[in-house]
Amino acid sequence: MTTYNTVLLAEDDRAIRHALERALSLEGYRVTAVPDGIEALAAVHRERPDVIVLDVMMPGLDGLQVCRVLRAEGDRTPILMLTARVETADRIEGLDAGADDYVAKPFEVDEVFARLRALLRRAAPAPGPAREEPGPDGTTQVADLRLDPSARRVWRAGTELELTRTEFDLLELLARNSGIVLDHATIYDRIWGYDFGPGSKNLAVYIGYLRRKVDQPGLVPLIHTVRGVGYTLREA
Repeated sequence: MTTYNTVLLAEDDRAIRHALERALSLEGYRVTAVPDGIEALAAVHRERPDVIVLDVMMPGLDGLQVCRVLRAEGDRTPILMLTARVETADRIEGLDAGADDYVAKPFEVDEVFARLRALLRRAAPAPGPAREEPGPDGTTQVADLRLDPSARRVWRAGTELELTRTEFDLLELLARNSGIVLDHATIYDRIWGYDFGPGSKNLAVYIGYLRRKVDQPGLVPLIHTVRGVGYTLREA
């Protein structure tokens, strides 16, 4: 029996909604399409989808508010944001709301497909090789940073941090390869499943936001940039 991934699409622009709904259906997804945030929440509460696509700017309850509500309820369904707002501050606002990825309008539908595939791969349990072996309790520790991959929880200096799915995946990748400089291409491949291209600032945005949570004032910085190469997690 064929199993189809389910997608909840919330987009107030009728033309975009209908075009994307048709494209997703032809790609093999089972799509529920709604025009606003209120209907999006109602649809999620009726039947949880495998992945959610939210337009940021919607009347009534916008995409950011929907995202915040779902995360506050403990819903960890992967969320892809559609946005015409492409400034770094706007991207950070989406990450802060709990989104996992975003696509800027106007977009190519193939890019939406690629990002959805990456989100769905990451949502499925698929352990891979890792340099840093988990401790006896299954956790990974670097200095005063401790990650519990099975529970997807992380602590710094004894304080638990609230991370989005993408932030946790990125931090876990760095922690399991602590002391090793991971280049941009490797990180893109391991986290998103494809490279955004040399002009993309997507990784830098996520690293910057992760630093705000992990390397807070008064703590020894653990996330380091190696210019022209990539990033590493290690004690200074």
